[in-house]
Amino acid sequence: MKSDKFDKIDKMLLSMLQKDSRQSLNLLAEKAGLSTSACHRRIKLLEDAGAILGYEATLDRHVIGYPMEFFVEVSLTRLSEGELEEFEKAVEAIPEILQCHLMSGQADYMLRIAARSTRHYEEIHRQRLARLPNVARIQSSLALRTVKPWTGYPV
Repeated sequence: MKSDKFDKIDKMLLSMLQKDSRQSLNLLAEKAGLSTSACHRRIKLLEDAGAILGYEATLDRHVIGYPMEFFVEVSLTRLSEGELEEFEKAVEAIPEILQCHLMSGQADYMLRIAARSTRHYEEIHRQRLARLPNVARIQSSLALRTVKPWTGYPV
């Protein structure tokens, strides 16, 4: 199901679930103007179509002990498919790397990394990032404050 196949009610359900996926089916149905069974069917269709990938809790990084976030640009020495796959597989094994994006532009990858402290990030940098395969350059930036947190995709 592509985005042009979503009607107004589908988009409303996606938006509501994105904001709070713990809402009851009854409440979602009421807000969407549907019966509970029709709402359930619609959500199931959205899941089956791959529009809804899962349901998760949003954690407060400060409360769970990861108050620092770093955005790290990584440039590789070679960009063959094999080297990209090797780098990506190695990145997936580092739990502090929250996201990894293959980029266009100057850097090849952008990493979002959670750290308990600057000392912890230094350990991640020296013991993990610097040892990743095929790395030519690493440039790190510390996020001082989140101005606009993730609130979901516009639907």
